[in-house]
Amino acid sequence: MSQSPAGHLKQTPLNARHRALGARMMACAGWDMPVEYAGLTREHLAVRTRAGLFDLTHMGQVEMAGVDALAAVQWVSCNDASRLEQGQAQYSALTTPEGTFVDDLRVYRLGDRHFLLVVNAANVAADVAWIGGQVRHLNVAVLDTSARYALVALQGPLAGKVLQPLANFDLSTLKSDWCAHGEVAAVRATICRSEYTGEDGFEILVPPAQAAAVWDAILAEGQDDGVMPAGLGARDTLRLEAARRLYGHDIDRETTVLEAGLEGIIAWQKGDFLGRAALERQQSGGLTRTLAGFEMVDHAIARHGHRALVDGAQVGHVTSGTRTPFLKRAMGMAYLPVDRTTPGAQFDVEIRGRMRRARVVPLPFYNRPRG
Repeated sequence: MSQSPAGHLKQTPLNARHRALGARMMACAGWDMPVEYAGLTREHLAVRTRAGLFDLTHMGQVEMAGVDALAAVQWVSCNDASRLEQGQAQYSALTTPEGTFVDDLRVYRLGDRHFLLVVNAANVAADVAWIGGQVRHLNVAVLDTSARYALVALQGPLAGKVLQPLANFDLSTLKSDWCAHGEVAAVRATICRSEYTGEDGFEILVPPAQAAAVWDAILAEGQDDGVMPAGLGARDTLRLEAARRLYGHDIDRETTVLEAGLEGIIAWQKGDFLGRAALERQQSGGLTRTLAGFEMVDHAIARHGHRALVDGAQVGHVTSGTRTPFLKRAMGMAYLPVDRTTPGAQFDVEIRGRMRRARVVPLPFYNRPRG
């Protein structure tokens, strides 16, 4: 990874590859990142039907190691890291004392006293500072190790078929939310099975100096199967179809884990953690609002920030919205009063000064075929 002159954007080791492929670049959390190559729709459909390759090097990696590493992870996050075996991962949240999100993250257990946290690009420095401030009393080191890694993700139903000839072990033995150390294209790598886009796939951590070799090898191996490089635009529409929450849109320091509809990542049985008391009070008192999925009834596309109204009065706001290329429906997520979130309930979205009708639908919008 490199940093351009002061005031300029950081570049991943694959920046030259993106530009050679004709990618449209954009600023993302201080990084110069590809938003699309051949077009968002084509890239989205490639992931749903074949496979797409993403550069995710802008994501942050934070390592926690030491005698009290597990206790530290347990305190600052709401899921139960004690249940992880070495090489296993879980989705979780860094929570505030109010039960809201400092960030959402994936926690990987690398050893008995060693954890890797993959966090959002915009939050790396803040997350490290937050965690460090909360675990000062524990014997644990908290380090931003993002510069040690480049991260690429191959997602789609053909991901395993394409990656297997390049890997030095049987990928079918790697279950979802597990990682293993091995090689990809003769490059030392940590390979993690993940489904952020709603499809089967792999996230591959490699040394930055070898990232281009791995990227090139995957695209070459997948050429006959129609594998395409995919940008952050398609990643956003894919994750929305799969109802994955996006920090800064669907979740933030003003929304609690319960309001976000993510009670499944709260490990009530593990003991105390930051925000537990606030979440217990909210659970016992009852939610007043929650994140709901919706699709547009009227011909319109709702976007982040649009107001949600009932009988002319604002009751919430849209957090994410688009017309998705695969399902071909205008849809999104919005915070609404709990009594307005029954599937089929209707409300209005204000779009460019006009009221457009929307209907609540269950989440997720898309479930990949299995079997």
